[in-house]
Amino acid sequence: MVSIVEALHLMLGFGTFIVTLLGLVIAIVKLSHKK
Repeated sequence: MVSIVEALHLMLGFGTFIVTLLGLVIAIVKLSHKK
């Protein structure tokens, strides 16, 4: 079994990764719409 702390660290890491990815996508979309 994975400990609760390890699971939380995994979720936090995955969450920050998704947020960063979403931020990049939004930035690219905004830049492409400006043209």
